[in-house]
Amino acid sequence: MEVKLAKTAGFCFGVQRAVDTVYTQIEEGAFPIYTYGPIVHNETVVQELEEQGVRVLSTKEELSSLKEGTVIIRAHGVGKHIYDLLEDKGIRLVDATCPFVRKIHRIVQKEGANGRKILIIGNARHPEVEGIRGWCSTSSYVVESIEEAQNFTVDPREKLCVVSQTTFNYKKFKDMVEIISKKGYDIIVLNTICSATEERQTEARQIASQSDAMIVIGGSHSSNTQKLFEICKKECENTYHIQKLEDLDLKASQSIRCVGITAGASTPKKIIEEVQKHVGIKF
Repeated sequence: MEVKLAKTAGFCFGVQRAVDTVYTQIEEGAFPIYTYGPIVHNETVVQELEEQGVRVLSTKEELSSLKEGTVIIRAHGVGKHIYDLLEDKGIRLVDATCPFVRKIHRIVQKEGANGRKILIIGNARHPEVEGIRGWCSTSSYVVESIEEAQNFTVDPREKLCVVSQTTFNYKKFKDMVEIISKKGYDIIVLNTICSATEERQTEARQIASQSDAMIVIGGSHSSNTQKLFEICKKECENTYHIQKLEDLDLKASQSIRCVGITAGASTPKKIIEEVQKHVGIKF
């Protein structure tokens, strides 16, 4: 049986940079070390860092109670008020925000100053989107579905700037932009989906279309992993989303001649290799 592993599977540039940043702080002994939210959306990575003494802070109140230490801003980024809070308290801050996300912060800050309202295509509950909204000086809106795009409406006199969550489904983004563009608003559209996301989604779609079974590896809270699963499921009904090898329940079948494997941007290489090796041996 053939096993196809996506070349783009695993850590993207932004995630690798964020994880490396935390380990650098550990090596330099900058304790106590905290991350504001999990540094990336992968439970294995977070657990390994916790074993090294890195504590995850989940709320603004926890940040406010700090008196010392180093706070590392997660790859997903945060709003401007978090930077201001840490600066006011004199807490050392290390910024591991993905550069692609930081670029969006600068865009919405600039366009807001120019009087444009910000429309973000993405998941309003995702920390990246929450962080982007935290840099908007004007009103901001979030739409995630085709239906929400169709129902979206603001005052016709408003000027809009449209951006996207970096891990959003590229095809869906284009479809939603087309819908919004037909509403007649004065808009500028900036495709802020990162290139690594586009490449990963394109490759996953291709492999899934050629496979009898598809395995998508990544954290349960990982947005880009969920998007990969949705894309692969459309191409290959027999698609599995797992976090680690122990979650895999792939039944041996004579009808399975090719298994495809891809992984989210925050999935460690060793987990991908474990799954690939297991599938290769079992079948």
